[in-house]
Amino acid sequence: MSQWPDIMIDQEDIHARALAAFLGLALGDALGATTEFMSPGEIRARYRVHRKIRGGGWLGIKPGRVTDDTEMSLAIARVVLLRGQWELKLVADSFVAWMKSKPIDIGSTVRKGIRHYMKSGELEVPYNEWDAGNGAAMRMAPVALFTLGDEREFKRCTLQQARLTHHHVLSDAACLCVGRMVQAAILGADINGLRELASSLVIKCPTFQFNNYRGQASGYVVDTMQTVFHYLFTTDSFEDCLVGVVNQGGDADTTGAIAGMIAGAFYGPEQLPRQWLKKLDKQVRKEIEYLSPRLVRLSPCAQQKTVTVYTEQRGVEMEERIEVI
Repeated sequence: MSQWPDIMIDQEDIHARALAAFLGLALGDALGATTEFMSPGEIRARYRVHRKIRGGGWLGIKPGRVTDDTEMSLAIARVVLLRGQWELKLVADSFVAWMKSKPIDIGSTVRKGIRHYMKSGELEVPYNEWDAGNGAAMRMAPVALFTLGDEREFKRCTLQQARLTHHHVLSDAACLCVGRMVQAAILGADINGLRELASSLVIKCPTFQFNNYRGQASGYVVDTMQTVFHYLFTTDSFEDCLVGVVNQGGDADTTGAIAGMIAGAFYGPEQLPRQWLKKLDKQVRKEIEYLSPRLVRLSPCAQQKTVTVYTEQRGVEMEERIEVI
């Protein structure tokens, strides 16, 4: 059965869902920053249910401010739009400039990876068993938008950006899955299609199994993806998905960001809570609204009347043709 009930989607809807994916990332980041490193019990004791963009948290941020998840995604998007193409060295340089700007938050693996590039000039960190964090998956929104409609280019850009800082089979697999889910949702896939992509990840890497969710939401990419999958597939709205994710605490800004980009693409802009959008940092929102449609216009999807979508069912790759009108 097709994951795309209509096998047809118009450019206006593509742009709307793409924007919702990028804004969803930022909203999840800003919402989750408040509960980062807290336990679910601590969150309940303080907020009962955390469902407002209120700032605070261990970083003491202002309401609506974003952290490294959104900032690094914007760094990628700016470079791609500036050059009109993928240039990995410029992405790496943009990460260096971002780190030198003294961001409010930066993960240890990300810092180590950027420093490796600064010292060696190498655009890929060596494989490391300790690099199975979520810091590469959190940056997938601009890659998914820019490569929409070209699976080969998607894989190339995904793994290149990931391995600037994270080089691990689980990080690679998570990045590819997140990006494919975002792209599928933008192109109108139904929830069964998204679940099939998640299930294919589990077939390839069984450690990502999410059916019996244990409530772990750490920076380990397996915990992150299990949390995202659990709430994506057990809720029926953007807001409920995000609220569920960030109330697990742990690495809540990143689980929120990843859930936000997938759920944003799936549910579309109409489901992004207005009060959250009003609270989101105005400059961040303005830049996302500028960058998102321009990234899509650079993508193969914007240049073609039909696109080939690569799907997986029980680990077997398949193709479907979608007409873009």
